[in-house]
Amino acid sequence: MSFKILAINPGSTSTKIAIYEDTKEISKKNIEHPSDEIAKYNKITDQYEMRYKQILSFLEENNFDIKSLSAVVGRGGPLPPVRSGAYKVNDAMVDRLKNRPIIEHASNLGSIIAKEIADSIGVNAYIYDSISVDELDDIARISGLAEIERQSLTHCLNMRAAAIKTAGNIGKAYKDCNFVVAHLGGGISLSAHRQGKMVDMVSDVEGPFSPERAGVLPTDKLVSMCYTTEQSVVNKKLRGKGGLVSYLNTNSALEVQDRIDNGDEYAKLVYEAMAYQIAKAIGQLSVVLEGNIDRIILTGGIAYSKMLMDWIVKRVSFIAPIEILPGENELESLALGTLRVLKGEEEAYEYDLD
Repeated sequence: MSFKILAINPGSTSTKIAIYEDTKEISKKNIEHPSDEIAKYNKITDQYEMRYKQILSFLEENNFDIKSLSAVVGRGGPLPPVRSGAYKVNDAMVDRLKNRPIIEHASNLGSIIAKEIADSIGVNAYIYDSISVDELDDIARISGLAEIERQSLTHCLNMRAAAIKTAGNIGKAYKDCNFVVAHLGGGISLSAHRQGKMVDMVSDVEGPFSPERAGVLPTDKLVSMCYTTEQSVVNKKLRGKGGLVSYLNTNSALEVQDRIDNGDEYAKLVYEAMAYQIAKAIGQLSVVLEGNIDRIILTGGIAYSKMLMDWIVKRVSFIAPIEILPGENELESLALGTLRVLKGEEEAYEYDLD
């Protein structure tokens, strides 16, 4: 028996959708939402009807019978800490995301739209590896200031998918492996996986700078900036105008590489510094696993950059073998996670958090 799965990944200016039949992608669409259209809505959940109708229009235009779907899966938005893996989307989850969202984030719509479509045809809706997955060891929660606890907020979906895939590639089960995984995209986060659990991480605010984010900064100078600069400006410097944007006025790794190829030594210094900081964070998490590491995994969009990968590999290859899996693969990760549930290889949890 084959299974057909609709995967939905809402982003700030797009909604990416794909239909899978078992492990094969049979259709895919990136629905763009112009900024002037998005600007009409006060809250993320106000965009629900617009995005929902555009998804249905795509399915109708392709003569796809939604009644043939076995399940619908949406990107899991910010929730109170949850386990890794699949959750059935229920009324409690929808109510939380609609009426008491932790933050305004486009992914809040993933489960809401998935449940609407799934309910209309009598199948289950799921989320898989929400960005709020929290499996941290207790020792990893200690920050250094009693009033602040470290939180697990990472690119969990792609990182766990890369880890599961790598485990298969080396002929082992994910639960029997130790990995350090680095997700390298517009934001960069890393995680330590011990025996199938993500026990520690370096979030995009406490680690390497990235194309758009500043990463960890000297706290004394950051505090001084906060007292002399408006909060909204500081927030934008940290997320959106940090990293490569701050130094080189671009978030494009391809453009930076072109500059380097044309002899721009400053661009080379900054780009190599990003690799340097990523390598330092990998070393940091290697200590968490006491050096017992099956693979270091480099994934995400800028893992396509051979220049960056070569710099990182040079610094960390002494720790463990390297696996490079470029791309974010979020729709595939959602679909394959749901497929494992449908085939009985994993169990979906019931969301019951307030």
